[in-house]
Amino acid sequence: MNILIVIPKNRFAENELFEVKEALEERANNVVVLSPSGQEAVGENKTRFKPDGYLIDWNHQPGFSGKYKIIIVIGGKGSPKSLWDDKILPQILTDHNRAGSIIGAIGQSVVVLAKTGLIRGSSAAPEDEKTRAALEQENVGIVEKPVYRLENIVTAKDGSVAKEFAEMILAISKE
Repeated sequence: MNILIVIPKNRFAENELFEVKEALEERANNVVVLSPSGQEAVGENKTRFKPDGYLIDWNHQPGFSGKYKIIIVIGGKGSPKSLWDDKILPQILTDHNRAGSIIGAIGQSVVVLAKTGLIRGSSAAPEDEKTRAALEQENVGIVEKPVYRLENIVTAKDGSVAKEFAEMILAISKE
C-alpha cells in the first residue's frame, strides 16, 4: 500500500509526524514523506528531518505507481505559511479523493483540507485560535472530538491523538 505524508517545509509537529509515520510503517509497504521544499526540515522542537523529496515530485517516487491509497497532511506551526495556500497540494488531494483514497490531516493542517473543499460540514481541530478562525472562514464547523471521520476524510486535533488518528486511517483502508 502506498502512503504519502506531506509535512510543512519547517516547524512541523514532530509528535504528529513521527507517531503517525511509525504506526503506518508497521503495517504499510511504502510510506513516502514529502515537503514543498524537499529540503531538511526543522521541527517545532528543533528535530531535523529530511523528507524523501519535493511535493511537486509526488508521482515520481521509487516504488510508486498509480495513486496513493492514503495521503496525510501533518501540521505544526509551519503549516499556515507553507501548506495552507500551497498551489500543488490541493490538486493532489482532490484528485486522490475522487479516486477513493483516504485523506487525513492533523493539527493546523486540517485547514488545508477545508481550503481544498474536502471537509463538508465539520472537522476536529486544535485549540489554537488561528486554525479555528481559518476553519470558520471556510464554513467548517468544529467538532469537539479528538479524531473525526466523515466518509474517507479523517481529521485530528493534534499530536496527542496521532496514534489513534493513524489507527483509524488504517482501519478505513481495510473496509
